[in-house]
Formats: sequence, structure tokens, C-alpha cells
Amino acid sequence: MKYEIMGSFSPAVQVTFDTAGESMYTQSGAMTWMTDKIKADTNMKGGLGKSLGRLFTGESMFMATYTAEAPGARVAFASTVPGEIVGINLNEMNGLLCQKDAFLCAEPSVELKVAFTKKIGAGFFGGEGFILQELTGSGMAFLEVDGNKVEFELAAGEILKVDTGNVVAFEKTVKYEIETMKGFKNIFFSGEGLFLTRLVGPGKVILQTQNFNDFVGKIASYIPSK
Repeated sequence: MKYEIMGSFSPAVQVTFDTAGESMYTQSGAMTWMTDKIKADTNMKGGLGKSLGRLFTGESMFMATYTAEAPGARVAFASTVPGEIVGINLNEMNGLLCQKDAFLCAEPSVELKVAFTKKIGAGFFGGEGFILQELTGSGMAFLEVDGNKVEFELAAGEILKVDTGNVVAFEKTVKYEIETMKGFKNIFFSGEGLFLTRLVGPGKVILQTQNFNDFVGKIASYIPSK
């Protein structure tokens, strides 16, 4: 399998299969174009239990798998909002936790499942901090980034505090928890979110410069109401 990330403002990743039988799976609706000799199959990947788990992340119960019937067949998957697509080789990582809207597509050898934070109370009030998706296994996976991608390699014990909506993914070696913004004036007058995600190294962290929920809220504020 080869891949090419095409476009810049609103990109797509095009996968070219080397042999018949190779495949990629994605959330429903992410496929953008494909050549002849590609077979599509919509299914509840992982069975009913994992499919129900995906509902908690806001995704569909159903996933779509695209399989090559001949060498050289191509299929592409596009991002849903302006930003970037980042390719992750799980062979080089210790598993990955990503926020619920980040997953775009992956090879079948990559397992996607829901991951709950241990602190349920913090999750109910922490937005994106409550429900994460876990990627394990081997092979390539592709994530959507809103705006631009920023990466950090945290040293052991190094701390990074991030608005929850700007977290894309981090290695499983990174410890995380949700904490509230400190100070009355900061909470009510800073214009920032009430909650921060506290990430503690070691491990890789991927952030995004745009918080899409904030962006939608900004647009909604200009819509006239009765």
C-alpha cells in the first residue's frame, strides 16, 4: 500500500493498493473517490459491542471497508473540515489515544475502540476529555486535524496543558486528566474554556490550532434568532 496526501486547505489521502485483497476501513461517508476494481462493504466492524461503543464517540455504528480487486486500484478519503491529515504508523508507537472526531481511516490491522477516562466525573464536565478513541495494532492510520497540526515530544514528567478541543491525539505512555481553569476571573472573563487537558510525558502529543466547537459557536452567534 502507498498513500499520498493531496490538497492543503481541505485535504484528502489517496491510497494505492499494491496487491488484490489489500483494504482500508473508514467511518461512513468519508470516501471521496475511487477507481474501478474497488469493492465496498459496509459492516459493524468489530461486532455489535464495539459498534455500540462507537455511538458514544458520536460516530456511526457502521464502518465501510474498501478492498482492492486488482493491483493499482485507488481510493481516497477526505477531511470533513479545513485542516490537515496526518498519517500515523502504529508500528512506531506505543498505541494512540485520539479525540472522538479525529479518526479518518486505517488499515485492517489497526484496531479502533472507545476508551473511557478513569475519572468519570471529570469526563461528564470535560467535553472532549471524557470519551477518547484508542488505536492499537500495526499499520497505518490517518487522523483529521482541524486547522494546523502541532506536535510535541514530551520528556518524562514534562507537563503540557491544552484546551480540550485542541487535543488531537497522544501516545498511551502520556498520562492525562481533566482539570478546571484556576481563578474566578479566568473562568468567567478570560474567554477560554472552563476545562483543560493536562498531559504528562513521556510521549508524543498531536494538537490542532483550531477548536472546531468554538468555531461553530462563533458562527452560530451571528445567526439571527426570533
